[in-house]
Amino acid sequence: MSDLPPMTSVKRWLVTTNHKDVGILYLGTALFFLLLGGILALLFRAHLWESGGTGLLTGNEFNQAVTTHGLLMVFWFLSPFAAGFANYFVPLQIGAKDLAFPRLNALSYWFYLFSGILLGISFFQGGSLAGGWTMYAPLNVPTYTPAMEATSGGNAAVLGLALFVISITIGTVNFLVTIHRSRAEGLGLWNMPLFTWSWLLTVWMMLFAFAALLAAALLLLSDRLFLTQYFASEQGSGLLWAHLFWFFGHPEVYIVFFPALGIMFETFQTFTGRRLVGRKWVIISMVLVAVQSFLVWMHHMFLTTINLEITTLMMATTIGISLPFDLMVFALIYTMVKGRVRFTTPFLFSLGALVLFILGGITGVFLGAVVLDYEFRGTYWVVAHFHYVMVSGATALIGGLYYWWPKITGKMYSETLGKLNFAVFFVGFNLLYFPQFLAWETPRRVFHFADGMQIYHQISTVGAFVFGASFLIMFATLVHSLLYGPDAPDNPWEFSRTAEWAIPSPPPLENWDGRPSYASGRLEFANDSAAATDGGVAHSEASATAHEEEHADHASIWPFGIGVATFVFFIGLSGITSYVFEYAQERSETLGQPLNAAPEPSVIYPILTGLGLVLLAVTLFKFGVEEFNAPEMPVAERWPFEGVGNTKFGVWVFLASDVVVFGAIIGAYIFMRLHTGWTEWTTVPFASWPGLLNTYVLLTSSFTVILALVFAERQSKKGLLGAMGATLLLALTFMGVKAYEYGVKFSQGEYWWTGIEYSIYFVTTGLHALHVIIGVLIAMFMIYRIVSIDAYLEDHRPVEFFGLYWHFVDIVWVFLFPLFYLM
Repeated sequence: MSDLPPMTSVKRWLVTTNHKDVGILYLGTALFFLLLGGILALLFRAHLWESGGTGLLTGNEFNQAVTTHGLLMVFWFLSPFAAGFANYFVPLQIGAKDLAFPRLNALSYWFYLFSGILLGISFFQGGSLAGGWTMYAPLNVPTYTPAMEATSGGNAAVLGLALFVISITIGTVNFLVTIHRSRAEGLGLWNMPLFTWSWLLTVWMMLFAFAALLAAALLLLSDRLFLTQYFASEQGSGLLWAHLFWFFGHPEVYIVFFPALGIMFETFQTFTGRRLVGRKWVIISMVLVAVQSFLVWMHHMFLTTINLEITTLMMATTIGISLPFDLMVFALIYTMVKGRVRFTTPFLFSLGALVLFILGGITGVFLGAVVLDYEFRGTYWVVAHFHYVMVSGATALIGGLYYWWPKITGKMYSETLGKLNFAVFFVGFNLLYFPQFLAWETPRRVFHFADGMQIYHQISTVGAFVFGASFLIMFATLVHSLLYGPDAPDNPWEFSRTAEWAIPSPPPLENWDGRPSYASGRLEFANDSAAATDGGVAHSEASATAHEEEHADHASIWPFGIGVATFVFFIGLSGITSYVFEYAQERSETLGQPLNAAPEPSVIYPILTGLGLVLLAVTLFKFGVEEFNAPEMPVAERWPFEGVGNTKFGVWVFLASDVVVFGAIIGAYIFMRLHTGWTEWTTVPFASWPGLLNTYVLLTSSFTVILALVFAERQSKKGLLGAMGATLLLALTFMGVKAYEYGVKFSQGEYWWTGIEYSIYFVTTGLHALHVIIGVLIAMFMIYRIVSIDAYLEDHRPVEFFGLYWHFVDIVWVFLFPLFYLM
């Protein structure tokens, strides 16, 4: 399947891999989750009309609404909404025809959609999470939460979060490869549009920050599904979660705000009619913030047991990270001062975002001071500050929606309705959140507050409904535009300066008639006959012309199929806790982590788990054998990765993310062992020889993978088949030794729930074993391809890519062996 059905067909949206279609899907789905999160917010704001609540919600329902609202807005609305713009416009801005891996782009979207559905249906599985969107330990595990959360609902919510992070990782790899290796000729990194710059730094932060969150989610899932004790332990579990979560959580603030900042830069330039003041220094400032964002996470932990020296250092880094933002804010202000401002709807939203961000930043400085943080932490001051920062980003994103709406739809909107939308939005937001600064003594996430605070909460609730009404106006404006709006010109903005405005509105499927080039210092197009258009210069790359004529596919059903299969599998997993609990009860008189109230097992969950695995096997196989052509750009700027192909670079980027996952898992082991006392730690393996044997086995398998690559380069089918077969046998030997080792522990009555030492051993080595199993499945698929179609003899690169993954798995074991078997 390669041809796309018309846009009016449902099939089009199920099979499309085109970046513009995927961008529209992201935008529409993010707006849906915005509505869902907004409805939850209106529910609990109405409940907060008076101290003690109005009775609209029970205590647990209130907690679920607050928690899920936070999760939806932070994860399922803000970043994916920005990702929708990035999907649509980053390839256009850099002169590419699509993202580097179109099918993976579609897969990323489907994982995002189904992850949100998992969170939504958790309400109907006995109850969703109710411990706050930060999911602090030990309230995130069934032992210390109401019986309702021990059901599959809480598990489904965490599984949804894990699937969302997987979606983010896939998309991140795709964008990094595309931006670094698919820029139009002459478009150096330094000269990229500022929105693309902001998104490039965003995805670099995503790559590492979300990997830490994935590690935290995997550990939490092991506790919830399999009864391990990472966050139920009495020693250090809460602090461990805080470190893992906030190592992600603070970069997430900039992950959310950077795309909004990029939109502000673009709209300020367009509607002031001048280049951004201090552009070079603005880019340098964004790079500094991206790096520093990983060095300030402990300022969220001032009230923990961290010593004074560390908290003082974190206070200094917090102040330091505000300085580059000062430069960016002044750059925007001076751009306005030196330009001729046109107060269009996109500019009003961008200007409003700047005002809100300044207020959010100033109030955040209070929280960056250790002494003041002791007073403000856990109060409505934090709630108000947080929303002034995060919703300022959302404000700019809505400005981006109006800015690019004519390009996406080919229709203009009503400026009158747009400006009314902004006025109601801005008034409603400030009416909602500014009173919360005045009511700062109110504890967050509870519905009891002092009588003297009631007036502030009532004003805030009125503001919430005004704020909500602004989104109804926004949707009405956009629907009116689609139905009655005049046709948009290719470029409705007089001073827009990026490449997407140089093509029709909406853009054609292939984006460009010719090949975009900035070789002369300005945007030009070279056609297939190498004759320049629009005053451009001639190009004579014959091979480039041949590649330009190569057909690119735009449709595949298998990303959707994999999404459905994963969804079914995860729904099944959400209900297995009861079976694990029964299994544990049969083998242990005292569980390390008893459930508060174990729900009755339901046979539907094992059935769904098995069905999901079968569907995954089928759809992944079909995905692997499908003929899908996504040619690389023949002429492109690729500094500093000229000598690395798209797929190889993508594998390296993915492995960089996996390094952080394993680093966090191993770091959790080291942290908990140090917290307990290194020498007091129970050594779990019964002997060192299985670990030593497996070390030799894996090192040998790395050698056989190298041999496989050598034979592939020599086009020796027998040699390639033998080397891959040997690698597979060695991997199975590793798994056999590991199964024997686990079996010995089980026979001695030692399981993963026995104690924290056992939990850490089984989870860490189990995660590595899962990577080995994935390698085994890939090797089996490759052997099938070698036997059936003589694959990899003409193009040996897939063998090299598999080798990179397999060497990484081996290197991880080299670290695990001494940590668990020798120390």
